[in-house]
Amino acid sequence: MKMLKLSAICAAVVLLLTSAAYVDRQHLSKRKPMNFDSGKGFAVLELFTSEGCSSCPPAEALLERIQKEAGDKPVYILAYHVDYWNRLGWKDVFSSPEFSKRQYWYNRKFTSEVYTPQLIVNGKTEFVGSDEEQIRNTLTATLNGTATPTLSLQAHQVGKNLNVTYRSEGGSAQSNLVLALVQKHAVSIVKAGENEGRTLTHAQIVKQLSTFSLSPGGKGCETVALPTGFDTQKWELIGFIQKPDTGEILAATKTSVPSPSASL
Repeated sequence: MKMLKLSAICAAVVLLLTSAAYVDRQHLSKRKPMNFDSGKGFAVLELFTSEGCSSCPPAEALLERIQKEAGDKPVYILAYHVDYWNRLGWKDVFSSPEFSKRQYWYNRKFTSEVYTPQLIVNGKTEFVGSDEEQIRNTLTATLNGTATPTLSLQAHQVGKNLNVTYRSEGGSAQSNLVLALVQKHAVSIVKAGENEGRTLTHAQIVKQLSTFSLSPGGKGCETVALPTGFDTQKWELIGFIQKPDTGEILAATKTSVPSPSASL
């Protein structure tokens, strides 16, 4: 009798797991693909995240998948690790008060709560960073739009500095040039806080953010001090033109940084 009960329980578990797998496959099959081919738009995805936040790793993983899916299309992902979670048991080594300040700056424009994981697209739309349907719908609409302003960048390492030459056309004269030095990949072992015991994988980590007033002619050269650990093979430079009054991003691009020997 006990064997019959055990067999029945096992069968029920198998059925439950099979049903769950079927539902999951159904969900994946209904996932709306992003169509990148019918427009000239771009998307800057700014994710505010933290290693101290248990709901942040799924958002980071989602954006990494979307970046791979986008391929060479104009999708630029920036992960800002905020510092206000650090007081709750774990200090995020990638965090900076500067990134928290940027999130609060956006908060004044959106009048939303400050939270993680928060995603802001092109400085105009904000929502929860793990909301895959919302992200895909927003990206489809954004990428299939138009982007009249343009931005091009060239970067050259000179000693401990990065010289960045830029050219922008069609943007606002009162806009800023924002340059983000981004570490493409990192792994952390979290030993305390909400993610205690987890090994977290990060992508597109903003390590340094610099803002300059756009020159009247839309072209110029700026110098950025390189942070500790900079590696030309593992980092990249993402730049965008942003209106300081509204936060709207008008144009964006990225470039690799050649090694000093390759620049000669």
